[in-house]
Amino acid sequence: MNVGDLSGHWARTQRFLGIIADSLAGELPDTEARQRHAVEAQIAVWASTPPKDPVIIAGSTGSRGTTALLMQAVARLPRGFVVLPGYDFDLPDTAWDSMADAMTAEDHPQYRFHRLATLLGIGPRDICGWTGTQPPSPQRNRLISLSLRPAPITDQWLTEGPGLPDLVDATQQMTLIEAPTERAEATAIALILREAAKTGVKAALISPDRNLTRRVEAALDRWGIRPDDSAGRPLALSAPGRFLRQAAALFGQKLTSDALLALLKHPLTFSGAGRGVHLRLTRELELELRRNGPAFPTKERLTAWAAPLNIAEAMGWAERIGATVFGLENVSDMALSGHIATHRTTAEQLARGFADVGAGELWEKAAGAEALSTFDEFAREAPEASHFSAADYTALFTAVLNRREVREAPVVHPGIMIWGTLEARVQGADLVILGGLNDGVWPANAAIDPWLNRQMRKEAGLLLPERRIGLSAHDYQQAVAAPRVVLSRPRRSADAETVPSRWVNRLVNLMEGLPDRRGPEALERMRQRAARWLALAAAIETPDATVSPATRPSPRPPVSTRPDRLSLTQIERLVRDPYAIYARHILRLRKLDPLRQEPDPRLRGEVLHLMLEEFVRDTAARTREPAPNSFWRWRTTSLRGASPGPAPAPSGARGSNGSQNSSSPSRATRAAPRSPSRRWGRFR
Repeated sequence: MNVGDLSGHWARTQRFLGIIADSLAGELPDTEARQRHAVEAQIAVWASTPPKDPVIIAGSTGSRGTTALLMQAVARLPRGFVVLPGYDFDLPDTAWDSMADAMTAEDHPQYRFHRLATLLGIGPRDICGWTGTQPPSPQRNRLISLSLRPAPITDQWLTEGPGLPDLVDATQQMTLIEAPTERAEATAIALILREAAKTGVKAALISPDRNLTRRVEAALDRWGIRPDDSAGRPLALSAPGRFLRQAAALFGQKLTSDALLALLKHPLTFSGAGRGVHLRLTRELELELRRNGPAFPTKERLTAWAAPLNIAEAMGWAERIGATVFGLENVSDMALSGHIATHRTTAEQLARGFADVGAGELWEKAAGAEALSTFDEFAREAPEASHFSAADYTALFTAVLNRREVREAPVVHPGIMIWGTLEARVQGADLVILGGLNDGVWPANAAIDPWLNRQMRKEAGLLLPERRIGLSAHDYQQAVAAPRVVLSRPRRSADAETVPSRWVNRLVNLMEGLPDRRGPEALERMRQRAARWLALAAAIETPDATVSPATRPSPRPPVSTRPDRLSLTQIERLVRDPYAIYARHILRLRKLDPLRQEPDPRLRGEVLHLMLEEFVRDTAARTREPAPNSFWRWRTTSLRGASPGPAPAPSGARGSNGSQNSSSPSRATRAAPRSPSRRWGRFR
């Protein structure tokens, strides 16, 4: 392939990729290669003996090369059928022909169908409808189709826009929510879903933004509505996932007091026998570590602390904890199977409590069963893996947990769903809410390739960065064709103004430019329908009645309980914050010591004072035999408070009368400074 005219960077990239290809030579094929081999083998079988029964592929856009290859083979079978989801029959031939260049049309929702038809040697007129059922709103579909035209041919808005039907009727079942904040957006969506649940309307929230879906779930919880979330949640965020990640984080790391307490306080720790005693001893241990430390506890210190306690199970508890968690910092490089066995043994011993066998509640419920299957999968794959360090094993285990999901909701509302964009392709609802329609969220930003530019990727037969944007656009076009649609986006995120999704932006611009089709009026009505939900969302966050401010607290303790002396710094605090003095001297409240000691202003002051004290002492020692005109002699004199003057005669020097002053000490010796810590101690 000749791509030498693109950039000199291409040659360097080729050499680098050649190194990678040589290093991977002889490796086992990955999942994609195995799938392609399987498809090619099946196509070879069909070529010799075509199947007599119908073969149907439905719901795929052919975005993956292997899937597109299989779809081509099925379409060529005598009784093969390919059902394309969300095919746009309103797209004219001129727009279809303009999508031949992937550089300009990759982000169009119908580009995948154009590419598949090109591979099959057919045109748009050769694709017919699967059923005769009419869409809920053909007029709206025409509007959406025109708004999504490829960028080079958006001038067709001027020619085809006047031919659209009345836009007020076309958008009668559409709502455009432009919420001021992310919280307001989630609350408004939750209110819409609540009304749908009350009226028996099947409703679904579709969004790739998991933060938005979690906010909506939290808002629905106040009314006791549990939506059916198809995505579930990552296994790493479940109770067993957190527990196992905390246990794995101990490998190869010196145990700290805060890490130990975080593990001991987990609900699954000692979830077997003796949970109550465990909680009591954990609280006592926390107070001990806060007061006396150490920052890095040891097995010996733990047993020494538990010995004098007046709790029967204290020693047994300390011995079990010590035998389980201490010593894991010595875990070094070993085979994957060794890490798995150590990890599983540690987790089960912590979870079983005082029992001799079992694992407490660790492997129970849906999340526990999924976590157990993760260990089983690791055990099956362990023989093929090489040695891992403790840090590498922890990172690998966390990555695997993040890729697995679990659905723990036992009872969900049958008519309220939360779908990702992938699940929404093959499902439908009467009311569909498209949430998080901001650029960077839906669609996500295109990935940046540090090696090849877009033209290089195209010439090399690689996928362009806009591929995912085109797939997201197809999801949007398919979802917006529901009977009732709500388009939702926040105007502002947590830290900055947001940019509306390119599809919403195109729709708004197209409608505003069609006054003859009543586009601006239709757009205003869409926003007015949203204003009701935004007003309700604001009202639900507002207190029902105005609460009168409480009178300012003014504690007046008896004179006998008031302090009779305060330091200078405390007097300053009394003026600035009298409640701090009240809490400390009257209520006798003391702040708990932190688990991990950090440098504070007090420690910094003590260190500076100690440095100055050492400096003065060292200077005084040096000036016992000072040299003439010595700087240190002048500095020591200044620190004593004396004004610099003529240097005193050294010890043993003769006076003006010629006598030797051996009987009197030198000035430096006579004025030895007092300990600075005593002087400064009065002001602490």
